[in-house]
Amino acid sequence: MNFSPGKARRKWPFSKSACGETAKMVTGVTLLLVICAAYDPASAARRRATGLLPFWGGLFGERATKPRRAALHATVPLPKPRPADAPAIESEQPAVVNRSPAEGAAPVPKPRPADAPATKSEQPAEREQPAAPPPPSACRLALSEEIAIAPSIPDIHGPGGCGGEDLVRLEAVVLPDKHRVALKPAATLRCTMASAIADWVRTDMAPLAASLGSEISDLDNFDSFECRGRNRVAGAQLSEHGRANALDVRGVKLADGRSISLTDREVPRDTRETILHSVCARFMTVLGPGSDGYHEDHIHLDLMERHNNYKICQWNVWDPLPQVAPLLPAARPEEAPPREVAAKADTDKTDADKADAAKSDGAKPASPRAAGPKRRGANKKSAGKTGAS
Repeated sequence: MNFSPGKARRKWPFSKSACGETAKMVTGVTLLLVICAAYDPASAARRRATGLLPFWGGLFGERATKPRRAALHATVPLPKPRPADAPAIESEQPAVVNRSPAEGAAPVPKPRPADAPATKSEQPAEREQPAAPPPPSACRLALSEEIAIAPSIPDIHGPGGCGGEDLVRLEAVVLPDKHRVALKPAATLRCTMASAIADWVRTDMAPLAASLGSEISDLDNFDSFECRGRNRVAGAQLSEHGRANALDVRGVKLADGRSISLTDREVPRDTRETILHSVCARFMTVLGPGSDGYHEDHIHLDLMERHNNYKICQWNVWDPLPQVAPLLPAARPEEAPPREVAAKADTDKTDADKADAAKSDGAKPASPRAAGPKRRGANKKSAGKTGAS
């Protein structure tokens, strides 16, 4: 066989570069094993105990620990104990010497009890003064005790805009003759609404009661201030009752005991129409029967402000119901005899009628129909007798 360098290279593909890379790999693995062996925990602990360094001499930052000197604890000297035969120590507090003011010493002030009031000198020089109440409004000044009994009450600020300011509790309206018309119960209203109610009662309702031959004594308050929506519907717009700007009236009571219900059909129509015209001329909103189904038994009055002073007056004055056949019998007349006597008389009359009927039946002659069969029988008997003879 003929071997040449070129052929040998093709048969065994080794070169210098391949041998060099193999040598580098073997060297790296050997160095890694040596380092791992040097970092064995047991070996490292022994070297620290003996103070020996690895063969690379602290190349990777490891240093031998140097022994430190033990810390010296200084002893603090204590005082010697007091001898038993030493004199007793007097109190270190200075004695208080009572001196009179004449000797120049200021008198010691006595302690003041905790519940004692503060003197003028102890009171602060500048104390915060409470805010002065606002002056009364023009409406409050005009609504005097000669017109209405309406004491002022604090302002109300509720949720959703409920309440209002310049509020009063309208208890009664004073007529020009000093007679009082009570509101039952008392109404919580704004001063302007209370003034309008008082003017209506004094100017319109009092003359109406006088025309009926009496005087007004009570005003039936069905509802005044109440924080709620319109018609008590959940989520509805705030009612004027929630602003203390409305009053629901059910009727009035007269001094002679009569009651006038504003929605009763039995009340004369002209009386109800007179009240209708008076309230529609004074108030911004009037709701009654026929308005929305929520005011069939009372009249709603308020002073709601609208654009161009627009008013709403919805109150149908219904006619009385038609007369129908009574469901019950008419009342017994006062001049009628007692029921027991009348019942006995009716019984005697019935017995007498029966006796008369029986007598009349016995006195009547027999009818031809009743006598007919007897006659036919008699004829047969007579015929038999004739044939036998």
